[in-house]
Amino acid sequence: VQLVESGGGSALAGGSVRLACAVSGYTDSIYVLAWFRQAPGKEREGVATITGRDTTDYADSVKGRFTISKVNAKNTLYLQMNSLKPEDTAMYYCAAGACGGRWYEPSRYNYWGQGTQVTVS
Repeated sequence: VQLVESGGGSALAGGSVRLACAVSGYTDSIYVLAWFRQAPGKEREGVATITGRDTTDYADSVKGRFTISKVNAKNTLYLQMNSLKPEDTAMYYCAAGACGGRWYEPSRYNYWGQGTQVTVS
């Protein structure tokens, strides 16, 4: 399974950015997809997740501002980020795994993208 993120860049506080993650390979093994982020000097944290049943969940810090979605026909995962804040600045990664549960734990994911930088000023 390969994951390739795109769509990162710079935005002003209050603005919006949409990230995309192209998923390829043996996707039948994947049940849960998620977005994580990591700021310099901080641990990687879960941002949002979506399962094979389209169940979603979000970190408290992004609820009401970010929306995770996927288009199965395109094998693409998205993260729409609105009302951005400077504290949203981080490298954003998409991740794929076979099991649900504690989605916010990086160890539960088998596959990771290379990351895309989002900078909010």
